[in-house]
Amino acid sequence: MTEAQRHQILLDLLAQTGFVTVEQMISRLGISPATARRDINKLDESGKLKKVRNGAEAISEQRPRWSPLNIHQAQNHDEKVRIAHAASQLVNPGESIVINCGSTAFLLGQELCGKPVQIITNYLPLANYLIDQEHDSVIIMGGQYNRSHSITLSPQGSENSLYAGHWMFTSGKGLTTEGLYKTDMLTAMAEQKMLNVVGKLAVLVDSSKVGERAGMLFSQAGEIDLVITGKQADEAILRQLEKLGLLVIRV
Repeated sequence: MTEAQRHQILLDLLAQTGFVTVEQMISRLGISPATARRDINKLDESGKLKKVRNGAEAISEQRPRWSPLNIHQAQNHDEKVRIAHAASQLVNPGESIVINCGSTAFLLGQELCGKPVQIITNYLPLANYLIDQEHDSVIIMGGQYNRSHSITLSPQGSENSLYAGHWMFTSGKGLTTEGLYKTDMLTAMAEQKMLNVVGKLAVLVDSSKVGERAGMLFSQAGEIDLVITGKQADEAILRQLEKLGLLVIRV
């Protein structure tokens, strides 16, 4: 893992939790105490976090701003609304779909709420919204609740293999011609369990993510069926993805 990848994962953790200890960094990233402290010092000097005793603290603008109650405050909200709407048009009545966590996922759930489709998710804010809105068919994947992501994570080889969907809609921190990257290993591994039981994999990323490489390679480009992104995305990369056989929808 490169220094840039470690820094991105650390900043993502801080955005989710507000505080990370040196011990958590060592365990999460598999690095030495010296490397953890060096990373904190560099990011503190660049103003991206605040160095504190035995760890790091998020600066105010890095704390999460959006929630299902104020989804309009999500970064690149308008573009994500267009992406979610385009994704919803791909789903046919009677189909079963897997939706993972994040602001775009929540917007897609809003688009599909009330339509005759089955939604499978481990993202509790979305599940709660669908239930409150009396959506007819909701499946909540079981497991242990993960507070930082508001999702459930099930043990390896658990009942997730029993679920099947026509589509899986997912996002990530970066998309290149190599494939889709995610920075949170636990959620990525949980989602990977579903890849063998869904018909098509659709990647929903706003234009700022195209060309970025951060964290682990979740799925290779050849495993992705289609990509929906904004019109401002790097066109050269999108054309390369199309040459690899992916359907790319620009919104």
